Amino acid sequence: MEIKRNGSQPSRNGPAEWFTGTVRVDPLFQAADPARTSGASVTFEPGARSAWHTHPLGQTLIVTAGCGWVQCWGGPVEEIRPGDVVWTAPGEKHWHGAKATTGMTHIAIQEALNGKVVDWMEKVGDDQYPGF
Repeated sequence: MEIKRNGSQPSRNGPAEWFTGTVRVDPLFQAADPARTSGASVTFEPGARSAWHTHPLGQTLIVTAGCGWVQCWGGPVEEIRPGDVVWTAPGEKHWHGAKATTGMTHIAIQEALNGKVVDWMEKVGDDQYPGF
């Protein structure tokens, strides 16, 4: 058994090449082989959002605070709130982030395939983001 104590893992800023706006990533867990699941708490300041991306084995988001948006390629922008659980299928192009006036925090859980959990793509433009 291993216990990761709250505050024992340093927060990091979401890299500018993958996010628009201010994003903080707090690692929660990284499973050791043969398991392949990892999780993080991700906080988006108002107007912040991820770039378009996919996950080779899918992703689960659990919204814990605030209010945000999520969208799959070609689909509608959907509002997400605390308690909502979002499943994105393997290879499904999507983005997620906060609303323009409200921050949002979610727990992101995904599995690695050959060591990779995400494929990053182009940024979500202001013309695609419903807050501008």
